[in-house]
Amino acid sequence: MLPSSSLLADDLIAWYLDERRDLPWRAEEATPWGVLVSEFMLQQTQVDRVLPRWHEWMQAWPTPCDLAAASAGDAIRAWDRLGYPRRAGWLHAAAQQICAEHAGEVPDDLDTLLSLKGVGDYTARAVLVFAFHQRHPVVDTNIRRVLARAVDGEAEPGAPRPAHDLPAMSAQLPQDPERARLATYAFMELGALVCTARTPRCEVCPIRSRCAWVAAGSPPSAAPKRRTQARFEGSDRQARGRIMALLRAAREPVAVSALLQDAPDRPQAERALASLVADGLAVESTHDGGFQLP
Repeated sequence: MLPSSSLLADDLIAWYLDERRDLPWRAEEATPWGVLVSEFMLQQTQVDRVLPRWHEWMQAWPTPCDLAAASAGDAIRAWDRLGYPRRAGWLHAAAQQICAEHAGEVPDDLDTLLSLKGVGDYTARAVLVFAFHQRHPVVDTNIRRVLARAVDGEAEPGAPRPAHDLPAMSAQLPQDPERARLATYAFMELGALVCTARTPRCEVCPIRSRCAWVAAGSPPSAAPKRRTQARFEGSDRQARGRIMALLRAAREPVAVSALLQDAPDRPQAERALASLVADGLAVESTHDGGFQLP
């Protein structure tokens, strides 16, 4: 039997209001633009890395039109080493769309948000819930893990299944949109701080007495172990990052020879440069054949 959604939500909201982290994009004064920026930055990136970059970004570009007036290269340069720099280009393109097509206001409906560059289903739903206080199920990795353990009695959630995950989360949400918003934050926070992937802190979990996984004796996952991420050292990602660092540091085009001269693997560096061009993160200068940010 599934735990009562009202009990899970009520217990988690009470815990969240006492234990939540003080994150600026969760503050009442946070703008929809600030929430959207945070969702772009938080994709596959830890909160402590995002916090300083988010503050710098919002100071430089407090509205979508402020960012739209800058160049894509400025956005990529400000992204610095946050990782996955294509997100900076996508956010810049989304800002241009918001400024040109939506009078500078972040849209407040699902279909329009999904039309923005780089905005997928998760990001669109998160913005609607956190910025506009609408009731939608939002499912990230942390939420999926909490649902798998507390509701399904499984150690791990397995592969994402939107057709299953979204209704499962919706069933746990209060009907009141504001309490549903708090519940969504609470599920996320529990997964981030307590119901963690490797070392869950079940002894301090506010829903321990209602957790199906604990009731079953906390059995290990029967699913095959996922492959660990390939090491960064010597990878194509590292080669791309080295070239991006040179481009971010320069205000003028950088010669190909300078981009490649210290590469430990010249063919790999050439592939990395070609991939950055293909991704729109590096463009060739029309004057001297060097490369620069867009």
